[in-house]
Amino acid sequence: MGRTHRSWRVGVAAVAATALAVLGAAPNALAVDTPEIVVADGVTQPVFGYSDAIRERLFIDSTFDSDGDGLRDIIAFDVMRPKATEDGLKVPVIMDASPYYTTLGRGNESELKVDLDGDGLLDKWPLWYDNYFVPRGYAVILLDMVGTGNSTGCPTTNANEDNLSAKQAINWLNGRATARNAAGEVVKADWHNGKSGMIGKSYDGSLAMATATTGVKGLTTIVPIGGPSEYYDYTRSNGVITRGNSYPSYLANIVTNPDRRDYCKPVRDQLALEDGDEHGDYTAFWNERSYVKKVKNQTASVFLVHGTNDDNVRADHFSKYWYALAEYDIPRKLWLNQTGHIDPFDFRRGEWVSTLHRWFDFWLYDIQNGIMDEPRADVERSANVFATYADWPVPGMTDTEVFFQPGTGGAGGLGLVPVAKPTTLSWQDSPTQSQNSMINNPDVPSPNKLAFLSEPLTAPLHISGTPRLKIRATADKTSTHFGVILVDYGTDERVHHRGGNDGIITLTTEDCWGESSAVDDACYKHTQTRVWTADQELVTKGVHDAKNRQSIRNAVPLVPGQAYNYDFPLLPEDYVFKPGHRIGVIVVGSYPQYSSQADQNRANIDLALKTSRIVLPIVGGTAAAHAAGL
Repeated sequence: MGRTHRSWRVGVAAVAATALAVLGAAPNALAVDTPEIVVADGVTQPVFGYSDAIRERLFIDSTFDSDGDGLRDIIAFDVMRPKATEDGLKVPVIMDASPYYTTLGRGNESELKVDLDGDGLLDKWPLWYDNYFVPRGYAVILLDMVGTGNSTGCPTTNANEDNLSAKQAINWLNGRATARNAAGEVVKADWHNGKSGMIGKSYDGSLAMATATTGVKGLTTIVPIGGPSEYYDYTRSNGVITRGNSYPSYLANIVTNPDRRDYCKPVRDQLALEDGDEHGDYTAFWNERSYVKKVKNQTASVFLVHGTNDDNVRADHFSKYWYALAEYDIPRKLWLNQTGHIDPFDFRRGEWVSTLHRWFDFWLYDIQNGIMDEPRADVERSANVFATYADWPVPGMTDTEVFFQPGTGGAGGLGLVPVAKPTTLSWQDSPTQSQNSMINNPDVPSPNKLAFLSEPLTAPLHISGTPRLKIRATADKTSTHFGVILVDYGTDERVHHRGGNDGIITLTTEDCWGESSAVDDACYKHTQTRVWTADQELVTKGVHDAKNRQSIRNAVPLVPGQAYNYDFPLLPEDYVFKPGHRIGVIVVGSYPQYSSQADQNRANIDLALKTSRIVLPIVGGTAAAHAAGL
């Protein structure tokens, strides 16, 4: 799509003014029409200006004091709205609340907020939402999370102060809070139509979910892209520390403006004191940073986007939130892609802009364009090839037990029935074993892993959902970790999501999406998906601290020599194993490439084969597994 043509809706108002001047009619003889949006082909059209749009920077006193200075923090945000709002046009809001506008920037090109002339108003607005949506009759708000940009206070890494930042602006839009400009003058949102949407990638996506789960009135829809929904799962997994060294404090430092980092150090020190790096268990610190548990408060619809190969914000963030949305029957839509931590603007640009446009038009303008009648889930099957499904997990999915079988060489087998006689397989935990060593050469015996391989499949096998590992094992130490990897062994062209920049290549050419001003254009560089031909694909994985076998809240040491049952999830997936390929399950102890603190005990572990299995969410269940030759 090229630059959109800017035009104005010329209505009765101009004609009426001319008639009054010519005929000398009384001022009230003819009514002046209020400006209106224009809808064609089911979507709003770009009939309002961009260069002449109204730009404001506003400030709201919050309800919290993140830095403990005895003053309520002030939340700053920048507003752009069509000039026609001064003549009575009522518009909804699209908001991206972020901590990154003055530090790391937003989008693939790391755009920052820029005030070129020093007048306190933005000249360059990050991302394309303003360029595209303002001419179509939307206001756009870019909000500085507490402690970042022009907001006061200190970041708290998804604690309540972060989580409530955007709620202040939603309250102002709906007349429940007071905003002022830089001169201290009260400013009202008398141009607002009462509906708002939030959008954002990564931290911005988590702020959208955080705001929605407060149940704040006036937030109608959210579009989280690769956002953390359970902050425990961002730094921990089933009791295993995956990001240590006081990571919440580290992240708070990154997003804080450099000139405020020393000032905010006491807040970061408190984060480091409370995060529980010494044990990795779930505490109240993490409960405050959970949005899944608060979905019951939510009314806003959700358009959720996530990469199944995202190793920054891993895929269980989307799945746990999605399952909760389904439980509470929240209107929802889902895109899953095979790249990593990437915005859909950079892996499916044209379809993304079109779909997002229709989504906002439906939820914020009540335009009946049929988007909620379409299949709920889009899943990338291969590079740039998407399939649609009525829901996710794909209807017809059944959790199917696939049992481990003994083998004659380096690898055991996989089957739909357990072994007849009790059998034990053993290995020693290695805290230094690499991921490549785990998944390469599964037929070669190894003292530090167990490998189980299916026969070559005779038909496609589609998994959709969250696999689980269920094993019975004995260790000779008081602690150990467990890791499991699901692998597709077979040569194929694949998305190379670990090949740099999470699977995309940024090109030198660009295209434009919306209107431009003299200093802010709507043009962005093209990207393309990285692909390669590989003999295997790491499909999904999981880790578990054996001491947390009963609960992630409490660690209980093992009794050496005593057998325990372990049951833990892998990351969710939607994947099709092709005919001729083999399914591999690799079971290990520590998984240092997944965790930052591997268990150092080097436990010797015995696996009871008869009761140990992986549960796969197979579309078609046991019948499909039989058909594929399992």
